[in-house]
Amino acid sequence: MIKQTLFGMVVAMAPMLAAAHSKSETTTPADGATVTEVPELSMRFDDPMRIISVTLSSPDGDVEIERETGMDPAKEFLAMPMEELAPGSYRFDWRGMASDGHPMQGSFSFTVAK
Repeated sequence: MIKQTLFGMVVAMAPMLAAAHSKSETTTPADGATVTEVPELSMRFDDPMRIISVTLSSPDGDVEIERETGMDPAKEFLAMPMEELAPGSYRFDWRGMASDGHPMQGSFSFTVAK
């Protein structure tokens, strides 16, 4: 009987635990997209997120970006490349703190075509 009760509690709590963390809903450019230019880098979250660090990298190394969004929790994060991005593949990595206090991280990739 105790095993059944514990199992029932775990099953009942699973949706709450899964929903406890913010997640990135959309990115610009979209993950896996091929684009001709990148005027901005953005992420939209389902719950406010404090973005602590971001890195844009290419096979040639890190690319300098400027944060438009401050360190306060927000549902949208925005940054701008400091220079026009050359054709090639790029990866945007981020680390943040969800509104429930859990550390989060993620990434998205895109390709710039001629």
